[in-house]
Amino acid sequence: MKRRTFLVWPLAALTQNAAWAALPDYPAVTSGRPLVFPRDYGAHSRYRTEWWYVTGWLQTDSASSLGFEATFFRSRPALDDANPSRFAPNQLLFANVALSDPHAGGLQHDQRVARRGFGLAEASETDTAVHLDDWSLARDANGRYRLNVATPGFAFAFTLTPTQPVLVNGAHGYSRKGPLPDEASYYYSQPWLQVDGVLKRNGHSRGDGEPVRGRAWLDHEWSSAPLADDAVGWDWIGINFDDGGALMALQIRGKAGSKFWAGGTLRAADGSTRTLSADSIGFTPLRRWRSPHTGAEYPVAMRVDAQDLHVTLVPLMDDQEFDSRATTGAVYWEGAVTAFDAPTGTAGPSKKPIGRGYLELTGYVERLKL
Repeated sequence: MKRRTFLVWPLAALTQNAAWAALPDYPAVTSGRPLVFPRDYGAHSRYRTEWWYVTGWLQTDSASSLGFEATFFRSRPALDDANPSRFAPNQLLFANVALSDPHAGGLQHDQRVARRGFGLAEASETDTAVHLDDWSLARDANGRYRLNVATPGFAFAFTLTPTQPVLVNGAHGYSRKGPLPDEASYYYSQPWLQVDGVLKRNGHSRGDGEPVRGRAWLDHEWSSAPLADDAVGWDWIGINFDDGGALMALQIRGKAGSKFWAGGTLRAADGSTRTLSADSIGFTPLRRWRSPHTGAEYPVAMRVDAQDLHVTLVPLMDDQEFDSRATTGAVYWEGAVTAFDAPTGTAGPSKKPIGRGYLELTGYVERLKL
């Protein structure tokens, strides 16, 4: 614990010290740069912001359904690159982890932050290999991911095995997030990851944990552009459909709460892929939940229309709010949801579940600052 405390740099100090720091030369995200693997599985440290986002559903031997999240962020602060000190926090790494267990009565979560280096926090440039102390996400040569997390309330050691090709979002990985060309990120997803491993929960597990299995989704995204001035946050979903298809859809909301920008990618059961235009995507709140922790209201049940696909999202549980102000500075709702078929002309879901995934809702407490 002492090592971690020594290496953490207060985020307020980083933002307040911009006056003495020369702004780094952040590369712009541009179209026409195709993603190249395995290089682009790794970190892109010259860009301002980057994250590896893993979310998924788990099944225990007792048939309980749980959700999990593990996110590793990398940030390049506005510090002078000429600073020769090995203690200069020119790269920061963050991690947010959570377990959605309806029997626990609320989201269980934890978070960490550290400057890169000293063996405590690293992110490889050549392939996915990021860690903060003993929390880690790494991709093996055979393509499988290993995810390891241990907190006071829960721990998991998972193997994530790809069963489908990478889903490249946008135009060959160039994903627009606003009307300006540089309001964009490089972005790919890995849906339909098969999860196998061991989960430990306080009060639920034997000493060696319980075996679990499930499906997960991994997002990897990097950019240098902040959120557009007229935007406050986003609604995002990643769904693994039972027929083998997958949907990534996002809506960036403006200051009035309406759609500012949108986009997505749809993979059909036969493997064919379509890029979804902004005007073909709609998020319609069906039910809101008020957080007893922050007072924010989140549309935890949603209808999502994506061209000719229409689904309704129902949360595993309402209280899936994550307060990460101690690390990333944001409060958001990140929750396990079931997708139901929602035919055109109907207000609610059918009784037919067609997939499972995660819904992310940001900017409902205050404007999101990347």
